[in-house]
Amino acid sequence: MLTPRTNLTRRVLAALDASPSRIPVLVGGCGSGRTTLLQQIKDRLGRTGALYLDVERSATTPERFLKAIAASSPFPMSQPAPASARAAFDATLEFLTRARNGSGEPVTLLLDEFLELRTFESFPGLRRVLYDLVEGLSASGNRFVLTSRYVARTLRLLRDKSARFEVIHMPAMTAEDTLDVLARVAGKPIDVSLGAAQDADYLARTVQALSDGRPSYVRALAEELTAMREQGHGGPSAGDPIGALAALMSADGRLARICHFTYELRLHRARGYGALKAILEILGEEEGLTLTEISLRLQRTPGSTKDYLSWLEDVDLVSARQKRYSFADPLLRSWVRLHCRATAPTDDDLAREVHRYALPRLPQQQDQQAPPAEAQYAMTAAPSSGIIEID
Repeated sequence: MLTPRTNLTRRVLAALDASPSRIPVLVGGCGSGRTTLLQQIKDRLGRTGALYLDVERSATTPERFLKAIAASSPFPMSQPAPASARAAFDATLEFLTRARNGSGEPVTLLLDEFLELRTFESFPGLRRVLYDLVEGLSASGNRFVLTSRYVARTLRLLRDKSARFEVIHMPAMTAEDTLDVLARVAGKPIDVSLGAAQDADYLARTVQALSDGRPSYVRALAEELTAMREQGHGGPSAGDPIGALAALMSADGRLARICHFTYELRLHRARGYGALKAILEILGEEEGLTLTEISLRLQRTPGSTKDYLSWLEDVDLVSARQKRYSFADPLLRSWVRLHCRATAPTDDDLAREVHRYALPRLPQQQDQQAPPAEAQYAMTAAPSSGIIEID
């Protein structure tokens, strides 16, 4: 149901069709649409033309990963019993790089969350598993599309590697994409009459701004707005996006669950779990702090604080501009402010934080300088419930 961003799909297919083919590497945060795009490519190429592999879910041991590939592959595959973890990985790499279809032609392999193969590094002889993978794929005649939610780690791995790898950052949804999602979720076409079209455009720009253009956030807001409208909350055309955001950020709200998943997943992939949580709480209180300012508030040395910050950057939880640190995801910061504390937030806490987050992001309508009445009410009312890098 996510909007198929046609230009992005075309870019990936053009990379695959180049001679020699390039290897697109799609990077972006949780819910940025990477898996959706891979599934669209798989459907377009057909079962006999491409193999999709969810590496994150199937990379347990090298032997079992090889077995999982054999069970799902439409391409011929010999599977002798591997004598060791290293032998199993070598057999996997041989299949990925040399697989052919029934006509003996090269195939396309779609590796979702390919960095998760690093879990094999705890097995004997596999300390360089990701480097071996990258070298093997770059020399193969097959076509590949890779994805990862870890931008910094991907860029570091592919630095100075083959020019076949083309890093593509998943773009944020535009207002037009958002309007399309709103219409799809509502299940009805957009009213193109002048006044209704202006309201729809303002709603789309508001949702796009509040969601930071992240597809999973856009989708959640669109579904909440539709549910509120069906229940009689908010106007029939303008809706109440701030009220919807407040409901979604409550303790059992969908966006709160998405943010919680992102927070825990990335922290568990990093080092220094407790100290990293403390830094995120500090940046939740105030962003744009320097290393020295953070170390003073953390009551740790600048050296150890620098290590902690580098680990947070490694999993894309924070970013630095001009040596000042901030959250990579602004909505995740609001979630930290609301939920990373000793007691659950009250309705007043929720309304206050959503107001604080939303107000500076609201777009201005062309013919007025204030947000709609529904938005003003929602701000104060409690919720009802060698590589090519392309930006």
